[in-house]
Amino acid sequence: MDLNYQELLKKAETLKFANKAFINGKLVAAVSGKTFPCISPRDGKVLTDVASCDEKDVNFAVESARKAFNSGVWSNLGASERKKTLLKFADLLEKHALELALLETLDMGKPISNSYNDDILGAIEKVRWVAEAIDKIYDQIAPTDPNLMALITREPCGVIGCVTPWNFPLYLACSKIMPAIAVGNSVVLKPAEQSPLTTLKLAELIAEAGIPEGVVNVLPGFGETAGKAIGMHPDIDVVSFTGSTEVGRYFLRYSAESNMKRIHLECGGKSPNIILADSDLEEAARAACRVFYNQGEVCCAPTRLLVDKKIQQQVISKLNKYSDEFQPGDPLDPKTTMGAMVDETQLKRVLKYIDKGKKEGAALTKGGNQVKKESGGYYIEPTIFTDVQNDMLIAREEIFGPVLTVLSFDNIEEAIKIANDTHYGLASFLWTNDINKALTTAKALRAGTVSINTMNTVSPATPFGGYKQSGMGREGSLEDFNNYSETKTTWIGLK
Repeated sequence: MDLNYQELLKKAETLKFANKAFINGKLVAAVSGKTFPCISPRDGKVLTDVASCDEKDVNFAVESARKAFNSGVWSNLGASERKKTLLKFADLLEKHALELALLETLDMGKPISNSYNDDILGAIEKVRWVAEAIDKIYDQIAPTDPNLMALITREPCGVIGCVTPWNFPLYLACSKIMPAIAVGNSVVLKPAEQSPLTTLKLAELIAEAGIPEGVVNVLPGFGETAGKAIGMHPDIDVVSFTGSTEVGRYFLRYSAESNMKRIHLECGGKSPNIILADSDLEEAARAACRVFYNQGEVCCAPTRLLVDKKIQQQVISKLNKYSDEFQPGDPLDPKTTMGAMVDETQLKRVLKYIDKGKKEGAALTKGGNQVKKESGGYYIEPTIFTDVQNDMLIAREEIFGPVLTVLSFDNIEEAIKIANDTHYGLASFLWTNDINKALTTAKALRAGTVSINTMNTVSPATPFGGYKQSGMGREGSLEDFNNYSETKTTWIGLK
């Protein structure tokens, strides 16, 4: 779709914002009556006041979800029937794609071209893939003695609690809700308080698609209230969380302190991006600047650039050139390549890390400043540090902003050692024209995804998740359904 700036500005002015919780198929205020302001990072203005849910709202939502699950109105529906409903939901997402993209951009600050082409269209692709897959998953019969039969069947877990982050709100909501309900579960989802609007609109479309009342419930609120209540609830069977490692640990504690519910975590990264001397330097350097995509607010962003010392100066020169392609601008302008940080808190956090990098002795070779202050929004220019050592905070901690750290190495063995010297293991990247180096290095890198001569390629057909403190479990592919299913063995004696 061709996006016109002036038309987008006009459409943005006429948007209506969903701002209530969605429980048992109805839009409702929080029990407490409390709300919180939803502020656009584009200009710092309040878009709407959103229901602030807490433990009481979670209790009602879980009760609704359990009632729907036990009734069998959805959980006992045939897979082919659930598929039809999910495909109808995907069609509704497509019908409202521009509206959803505008909501995403105003609420989260990302460029409208990214919201539309990546987030919304990606969510539609995800929903359709899940829908088409669900009636093609077979149960099994195990090999046994002739007088026995062992059936291995997949069953829904029950009630799933989902907690999503603010950087890809709609896409990640669909990535959790759809596989969970596809296998027959009911869901209680809390979107991030920084960007709840597309998920609340999604709830309306779920009702329109004909998904029964109580099967999907959406509760806006804060982590310490609604999020904790989901983690601690004794009648939630599984929690799927995407966010920081710090909060991921909370959910592990909540599970241990409540009903030992299963926990699936995707908890960020500090991904190495290795450029070898034999690679296409132009292509590799340009791809390295993808660290500024989505304002750097990407869990698998290639934030640690490891460069062979023989080509270091060449690469740095190219980085300075290609980073110019990412400059903060009005997120509603289709030509904008980098938008605003999600809120003032994240803006200050990133600026604090930039200041730490200077104090640690890294060389600030580009950017490092807040810009567009006159807009009232939260913008930071692309920032590049060179002469970085791997023990510096800017090389070890997840900044979640448009900050690239450049390190160097003498040989591939040293590069692998530096790459793996991190608490995280979500993604790794490698640029080389030597197929032997590519495959042997990929095997040595401790990460859930390794990309060779490509950058952050995504498909619903492949699993995504991390090693070490980047989390546990995988989203995407047929593995996704394992997160929300129980495997049952049924023995039958034959006469």
